[in-house]
Amino acid sequence: MSHVAAAATSSNFGNVAGKRLGLKKYAGESVKPGNIIVKQNGSVFHPGKNTYISKTHSIHAKTDGVVQFRRMTGFKRGQFYIDVVESK
Repeated sequence: MSHVAAAATSSNFGNVAGKRLGLKKYAGESVKPGNIIVKQNGSVFHPGKNTYISKTHSIHAKTDGVVQFRRMTGFKRGQFYIDVVESK
């Protein structure tokens, strides 16, 4: 008899599909109302002008326009905000 307990084996791990997170629209791209700009877990990017955040922390466009990114300084230093600005 063995004096050491046998180690458990795990044979069915891995091979899980990706979550398809990340930027869906980049800076300078035009968007329509409801378009997803970013899919994310947690609030890495924050909604700015003419955008809103959904239950899954995705950021959507409220109006027609062009996507812009801005990085805050001062009190909110390091935070990224996403805006939709009217196209000219």
